[in-house]
Amino acid sequence: MTTIGIVSPGAMGSALGRAWARGGARVVATTAGRSERTRGLAHGLDLLPDLPSVVAASDLVVSVCPPGAASDVLDAVLAAADGSTPAYADLNAISPGLAVELAARAARAGLDCVDGSISGGPPTPGGDTLVYLSGERAPWVAGLPSDGIRPRVVGDRPGTASAVKMCTASVYKGTALIWLQALATAERLGVLDVVLADLGEEYPDDVAIAARRIAMAASKSGRYVGEMEQIAATQDSAEVGSALFDGMAAAYDRVSGTPLARLSPEEARELEDLGEVLGRLR
Repeated sequence: MTTIGIVSPGAMGSALGRAWARGGARVVATTAGRSERTRGLAHGLDLLPDLPSVVAASDLVVSVCPPGAASDVLDAVLAAADGSTPAYADLNAISPGLAVELAARAARAGLDCVDGSISGGPPTPGGDTLVYLSGERAPWVAGLPSDGIRPRVVGDRPGTASAVKMCTASVYKGTALIWLQALATAERLGVLDVVLADLGEEYPDDVAIAARRIAMAASKSGRYVGEMEQIAATQDSAEVGSALFDGMAAAYDRVSGTPLARLSPEEARELEDLGEVLGRLR
């Protein structure tokens, strides 16, 4: 039986772990030092006392954390390894350049590193969350049985899977921010009803979910700041310029200071009243 260690078991990490567990793997994690919310989210995983215990038990360690913490998490795993050499999969929203750098650091310590990225929400039973993978051992990770994960190998070198994420996330999360900015502006200028009616002619489905979409983006805005910065770095390296997503990082940073951002994603998902949502952005 393959043992997979999850670092860390938040909403996405725990759901990925349960998807692999439903496929027959043993999935381990630790909630030492984590919040009560995280401890609740980690249900269904085999919880161990600390990170060294997780690394020692694992054939594969999976990093799922905010992009700004990806380097620190790798350092923590390497410090905890103490001679063990599990494979290491970084599934974080980081630039291809950073993915290559982390893979090289892992390799110097004897760990095979798989670059990965997640497209979609946390896996659910019978679901279809895409996980892109690249690197020499990407086919092995892709072959791990699961219920709720659709793996897709996109290359044999680290950086490729992260490149996919940086491009898709720029659309998904950039679009959410555009809706947030546009409707908050319309509400404050007293033209929200007219703006919604106009947008509804072209984007009726988007208008119908605008409240939840904005609330969810705001609830994750603190995490999205780092992701926007990684997208900016990626676009700069591709010589298309970083200005747009430098600005989006600043905008998400502003949103992160609002009352709406203090909601958990679980709470934000329940909001359907657009007036209430926009009011909490003040």
